[in-house]
Amino acid sequence: MDLIATDIFEEIKKLKVAKNAIILAHYYQEGDIQDVADYIGDSLGLSQQAAKTEADIIVFAGVHFMAETAKILCPQKKVLLPDLKAGCSLADSCPPIKFKKFKEENPNHLVISYINCTAEIKALTDIVCTSSNAVQIVNSLPKDQPIIFAPDKNLGRYVNKITGRNMLLWDGSCMVHEIFSAKKITQIKHAHPSAILVAHPECEESVLEMADFIGSTTALLNFVVKSNAKEFIVATESGILHEMAKRAPHKTFIPAPPNNNCACNDCPHMKLNTLEKLYACLKNETPEIIMDEVLRKQAEKSILKMLEISAQLGL
Repeated sequence: MDLIATDIFEEIKKLKVAKNAIILAHYYQEGDIQDVADYIGDSLGLSQQAAKTEADIIVFAGVHFMAETAKILCPQKKVLLPDLKAGCSLADSCPPIKFKKFKEENPNHLVISYINCTAEIKALTDIVCTSSNAVQIVNSLPKDQPIIFAPDKNLGRYVNKITGRNMLLWDGSCMVHEIFSAKKITQIKHAHPSAILVAHPECEESVLEMADFIGSTTALLNFVVKSNAKEFIVATESGILHEMAKRAPHKTFIPAPPNNNCACNDCPHMKLNTLEKLYACLKNETPEIIMDEVLRKQAEKSILKMLEISAQLGL
C-alpha cells in the first residue's frame, strides 16, 4: 500500500461517492474501519441497513455470514467483503448436513436460528433472530410451539431462562464469548469494586450469572452510555470498546479477560479485515459475494420473517 493512513481515509471517501457505495461495519471491527463506515451496528441493525440502502455497492466490514446476509437481502447489488477468509467459529459449529438431520429427527419443531450462521442453515430455518430480538421473537410464538434454537447454545440457554421455554438447543458456540474467565473477572471486580460487568448473552452461564447487565452489542453500548457508573468490565469482543470510548470518553472500559494468556477476546476472523484491505476491496470491487439464486431465495424467507416480526414489535 503506497498511501499513508490519512490518504486512505480520503481515497475511501472519494471511491464511495464515485461508485455509489456504502460501508457497513460491525462494532467488532478495528477502530479505523468503524471511523470510515457509513453505518456501524450489530447484526440486526446491519441487516436492516442492508435491506433499505439505495447504494449500488455494499462493502461489508464484518465476517462472511454478515456479507452473505446482505447479498440475500440485496441480490441486485454488488456485495463486497474485504477478506473472504473472515469466517465465524459459531457459524462453523453448525454444519448444514448434520443440522438437516437434527431437524428431521424433530419434525414438529419450528426452527429459530441466530443470524450468525451460514446461508445453508438460514435456508433450513423458519425465523432468523439476533441477540437484539431473540427473546421478543420467541415470546411472539405460542407457548406450546416446540422450537429448535441454533446454533448458539449459550444464547439459547439465556433465552430459555428469560422466556421460560424449553427450546431444543443445537450444541454450537462462539470461540470469543466462550473463553472469558469467570475467575479472572472476579479478580478484576475485586480490584475495581465500583465497576459494572456487562456481558453479551453468547457468554457462558457462569459469566452471565455474574453480570450486572446482559444484552446485544447495541444494548451494551446504550447501557454504558446512559449508566451513571464510571467503570465497566465488558464481556464481549473488544472492538466494541472503540465506540464505547467515543460515546462516553469520561468513562473507563475494561475488556473482560480470557482464561488463558492470548488476546482471545479479539475475534481473529473479524480482525482479518483491515483499512488497507477495505480500500483495495472498494477500489477493485473484489472479493465479491456470489450466491446461488435457489439457495438465496430459500434463505431469504427466514430473514424477511425476522424483519417482519421486528417491525411489528417496533424493534
